[in-house]
Amino acid sequence: MAELQVEIVAADHFVWSGAAKLVKARSVDGEIGVLPGHVPMLSLLAAGDLEIEPVSESRFSVQVDGGFFSVESDRVVIVADNAVLGTAA
Repeated sequence: MAELQVEIVAADHFVWSGAAKLVKARSVDGEIGVLPGHVPMLSLLAAGDLEIEPVSESRFSVQVDGGFFSVESDRVVIVADNAVLGTAA
């Protein structure tokens, strides 16, 4: 099964990294869902919740205050101005 390698960092601290099946985020242009095989992209994040569905854990959210995220070769990197790990969704 294909999976995404996800890394989430805030301006001043590490938040989370691991393998995931799905990443949902709100960009300044609207909501985006990223699955394995997604085309490369770079986008600005809007403030709100990211939703992560890890391969071996329960789905959870991360509250972000903006930033950006990139997708390339099943690797998702999210750099947020500020980020707080939430609870299981």
